[in-house]
Amino acid sequence: MTAQLDSVPKVSVVIGTHNRCDRLPVVIQSLLAQQADDFSYEVIIVDNNSTDRTREVVESFIARGHENLRYIFEPRQGVSYARNTGIGCARASVIAFTDDDVCVTSNWIATIWRALDQHPEVDFVGGKVLPRYECAPPAWLTREHWSPLAITDFGDAPFYVDAENPRCLVAANLGVRRIAFAQVGLFAPEFPRSQDHEWELRVWNAGRRGMYVPEIIIWADVQAERLTKTYHRKWHNAHGKYCANMQLEERTDPQGHLRIEPPDLTKLYGTPGYVYRQIVSHIKQLFIATLRRREEIAFYNEGELRYYINYICERYWRTKAERQHSHLTEIWKFARDMHRKRRRALVTANSNRGETSD
Repeated sequence: MTAQLDSVPKVSVVIGTHNRCDRLPVVIQSLLAQQADDFSYEVIIVDNNSTDRTREVVESFIARGHENLRYIFEPRQGVSYARNTGIGCARASVIAFTDDDVCVTSNWIATIWRALDQHPEVDFVGGKVLPRYECAPPAWLTREHWSPLAITDFGDAPFYVDAENPRCLVAANLGVRRIAFAQVGLFAPEFPRSQDHEWELRVWNAGRRGMYVPEIIIWADVQAERLTKTYHRKWHNAHGKYCANMQLEERTDPQGHLRIEPPDLTKLYGTPGYVYRQIVSHIKQLFIATLRRREEIAFYNEGELRYYINYICERYWRTKAERQHSHLTEIWKFARDMHRKRRRALVTANSNRGETSD
């Protein structure tokens, strides 16, 4: 059905797109055919400096009478610029985001609206991103390898995402209250990737929360080239650098919980000490999995190693100007601080055992 354009729609859907005119009609059709009889919505396509027929494709839908479809041009290259422009043009109190290579379920918009309406305590909701493979995936591509494909399936039970459980709900399937952007800011253009994760970190750091709602479902295309080890290796290399830029390992503890207060971390070249322990652990697991010919486990640990190594390298170069001493002094200082930290931990542990025995 074609939704009628209301003076103030309840939901604005924002899609940033760049040179995807061949795939764009699928998501537009799925959005214009939504089961949303009880409220109006608008769909905003933000052309992020495309050089193909993107504008022509969008305007062809508008010409067919789809008054709730809008075309916006954003010349600044980058998905954050596109989404932020869409936010600025959106008229609804709820803004939903998806991508230009997906197909949303027929009740996607209504489910987002209903979830936020039923849970006023959350600022955003997200759900499942399920794959539509162009060809059969390789045997090594298990669930542990879904991150480079932006596939998300946390199961069939809803849960909060917050400082205690900081799971990222990807922007390809996200519904946000407009007021949340006023509170914590827009998407950060300085992050070419993981803008959604960085934005959600700010929400959690402000003491706010989101919710995973398994009924909010989209289907994403997975092209054949993304099913290769070469693609996954490049993704992990880049992901390590982007996470280093947002200092993700400093902002979360080894268990994945968000650090609300600035932590007292022992660092080597700007990276927390436990990251180096993670590298040692993954090297060991990679070696064992290789010996046992467990390709999927070996490749998973290779990906983790690539992430952490690139994280360390990026933090090294970003903190290089801050260091006023030699490499030897840096390593000695790190070893000294780690030794002191272990001694304090032992004293605390012995003290707790003494209290228990009393």
